[in-house]
Amino acid sequence: MDFGMPTLIENRTLEENIALCRELGLQFVELNMNFPMYQVPQLMETAYLKKLALENGIYFTIHLDENLNVCDFNPLVADAYRETVERMLRVAEEIGAPLLNMHMNHGIKVTLPDRKVHLFREYRKEYMENFVQFREMCEKTAGNSGVKISIENTDGYQDFEKEAIDYLLQSGMFALTWDIGHSHACGNIDEAFLMERRERLIHFHIHDAQGSKNHRTLGTGEIDLAQRIGLAETAGCRCVVETKTVEALRHSVGWLKRKGYL
Repeated sequence: MDFGMPTLIENRTLEENIALCRELGLQFVELNMNFPMYQVPQLMETAYLKKLALENGIYFTIHLDENLNVCDFNPLVADAYRETVERMLRVAEEIGAPLLNMHMNHGIKVTLPDRKVHLFREYRKEYMENFVQFREMCEKTAGNSGVKISIENTDGYQDFEKEAIDYLLQSGMFALTWDIGHSHACGNIDEAFLMERRERLIHFHIHDAQGSKNHRTLGTGEIDLAQRIGLAETAGCRCVVETKTVEALRHSVGWLKRKGYL
């Protein structure tokens, strides 16, 4: 089971992240496209990324922008996000990154006097048509490269998102990421959905949580980490130790080593 780290805001360059990855004995760095230095132009410098990976004995995964919305009702916006994913699939193949990690976008809600209405639920036909187009593009682009798109849980899947995820999972190139901290923080509302599809789990984001507060150092919260990491190990998943500071990452890796995981 491989363990990796996220790109940390304290580390201003990719080289700093890689140096920390090596120092801690981790296997990969998850490049986060929310950061300005990990956008499409930078990540398309594939020769340099391959060189860094080879010289340092590590590899990369890619975390797509959390704003990614391939179902935006503005086709210009949706096309831009689809093109982003298309280019990142090609980058991933070039640099040997096994997966792109993806969030589901809840879309816009309209507030009525008595309730809030999700536009994606209200216009479900258009929503699903966009996912049909998205899956076809991903399958065509990825071909037989083996690169997968792994869908991460956040604060509870909506019913229309579950329908879309199940549609995507009909394709072998889509899989699931279990973020155990997000899961705990929202009362494990997605656990049954994920466990029913556990054979599609390939990626974990691991961090501890206390109530609704997550991204805590491993061993400082309420999560049954042995159970969750044991599930990841059984499923042959890789794990990102997704704490947000260098200090928390160091302590979390220390915890993993004391417990015999690393």
